Amino acid sequence: MLLLNRFAVSLRHFQKLTKPRRWHHTSLTNELIENMDKKATWDRFYAENGSKGKFKNFEWFFGFHAVQEFILPVIQTMSHFHSHPLHILDMGCGTSALGPCVYKHSPCAVNVTCADISPVAIRLLEEHTNTLSLQSQNPSSVLSFIEMDCTQLRGQFESRSLDLILDKGTTDALVRSNEGRVKAGQIIRQCLQVLRTSGSLLQFSDEDPDARLVWLEREIRETDQAADVGVQEVGELRGVSYFCYQITPRVASHLKL
Repeated sequence: MLLLNRFAVSLRHFQKLTKPRRWHHTSLTNELIENMDKKATWDRFYAENGSKGKFKNFEWFFGFHAVQEFILPVIQTMSHFHSHPLHILDMGCGTSALGPCVYKHSPCAVNVTCADISPVAIRLLEEHTNTLSLQSQNPSSVLSFIEMDCTQLRGQFESRSLDLILDKGTTDALVRSNEGRVKAGQIIRQCLQVLRTSGSLLQFSDEDPDARLVWLEREIRETDQAADVGVQEVGELRGVSYFCYQITPRVASHLKL
């Protein structure tokens, strides 16, 4: 069941939340909505959001506790196949607490990387997390932060090196921007290349399955990597339904995970 977070916001309701008067009469709102695939607009958004005083995690859609029942069981299952810490990427993390919370709450050893195209967001999130002195349940767990364009995953990660990729709103932001749908497709293809054959991509989205499943399956067909796509309903928040899409590389039956 979804937990209400007053700093969580649906992309559908972003324009209502960020009325121009709340941003000092700047053009930030329209610029961000139309250019969610651009680094400069995110730098500006997080710079203005971070200038308001005491830091608060800005959560797109919802926070970790709303979806921990989708994430932690996947981690637990994957841990049965590996002796090493699972490498988890929070892709397009912004200043969300999702990645740090996975690091903190996972009973299995995890190596969590929080990545975002905005160096401003990464700096704010890392500085805030460091002040919390988070203690992980597993002493072998690691948490790191990197600036990265998520359409260039292969430039940062080796093929078949990631166990789990989390996408909470990143793809949704791209497909809503003027030129972002092509980049969103690039991310799907890159994810399938860097995921282990036992890994998964979890997309949290407010897009209806009738549209998102068709798009995902079309993008996957354009790759040389077969994959299975599933969906579960997360719940409803402020009248908006959310879903968890799980994309898993399809492995030949003779291969051992």
